[in-house]
Amino acid sequence: MLNVVVINGGRGAASLIPALLDRQGLSVTSVVNAYDDGKSTGEIRRVFDMLGPSDLRKVQELMLPVDDPHRDASQALFAYRYPVGQDAAACLADMRRFATGGDTIAGIEIESGAVRSALQRFVGEFVDGLEVIQKARGLTFEFGDCALMNCLYAGAFLACGRDMEVTTRAFDRLFRLRGTVLPNSVENKWLTALRANGEMLYSEAEIVELRSNVRIDGLYLLDGTLDRTAFERLSLDEKKHFLDRHHTAVMASPGVVLALQQADIIIYSAGTQHSSLYPTYMSRGVAETIAANRTALKVFVTNIGADYETPSYLSSDYILGAHRHLCRPDSRDYPMRDLFSAVLINKSRLKADESYVEDDVDRFADIPVRRIVDAFESEASPGKHDGSRVTGTILALYDEGGFSR
Repeated sequence: MLNVVVINGGRGAASLIPALLDRQGLSVTSVVNAYDDGKSTGEIRRVFDMLGPSDLRKVQELMLPVDDPHRDASQALFAYRYPVGQDAAACLADMRRFATGGDTIAGIEIESGAVRSALQRFVGEFVDGLEVIQKARGLTFEFGDCALMNCLYAGAFLACGRDMEVTTRAFDRLFRLRGTVLPNSVENKWLTALRANGEMLYSEAEIVELRSNVRIDGLYLLDGTLDRTAFERLSLDEKKHFLDRHHTAVMASPGVVLALQQADIIIYSAGTQHSSLYPTYMSRGVAETIAANRTALKVFVTNIGADYETPSYLSSDYILGAHRHLCRPDSRDYPMRDLFSAVLINKSRLKADESYVEDDVDRFADIPVRRIVDAFESEASPGKHDGSRVTGTILALYDEGGFSR
């Protein structure tokens, strides 16, 4: 059994992880940061003072067992969102009925007795916890467009002693997932960024959604959200001064460190860089553990197309950015060879309207990492990776050997 660790975002490895899970003899662990603060996840974070569950649950949904007789109910739970304008009182009444012995929640019948019992406990914790939190903090929770699983995560978080790794593992066991999902850290931080022109991005949601050709100059993890009006009164130098002195490098969770120590293959997945990947790289202990694992194959998968965060990135920018953020928490310049064995770069152009990442081969003369340039794009879904082809290439590299030191 080969231990494979994938560093990815919520759906950033939607083609890769299922392809890995379909291969025999692989134990797959996905490492995901939980700093998402958009939509219902932001509401959960605001009220329950916790990390965001959305990207964790998205990867767990990819890992639901294919032969589970209750798979339809599980998928329904992961997919359900309360409608916009949902009446809170009606929603809470439905939750209370389920928590006190009901068979259904949000119209979804939970047939498995073991799953139903655990979810009833989590829902009960959510309802009771929400009632007290709203009174204690003077808050009102909005159910409209809220993912049901986010509520279940909040209840489980309270039941699991407010530990996000324990919470995530609870759902892993409950749904008998085909792989393991771990948060990069259990520390509750808020992601912000500063562009080179001085423009602030005050949330993870803004980093993801606001397209600009101006590069992001700095990425920061803060103890809380910023007052936008007050912060905009600061000069650029004052903004940098504040952010530099309030950024905290979080510790990688114990499970992540252990997974990286035991990994035979470590994959840096494609995905949104500043929101999904760099924050995980910035966790203290991640680079150190990867570098210390001298026997693992370490493969970096370059994005196929540009996204909102990196509209002008060339192929070298992706691996250089990863290296920079991996080195950041320890202020240590790890040799590239200690962190990366190979980089996969796509050469196909199947989609006419796609903004493809250009390969600046000349710059790689100074990057001591093996380049593998091939058609990694999916013919069925142009603009996305072919998970099976990427997986096959990585496993062929492992079989080839020659990467151990």
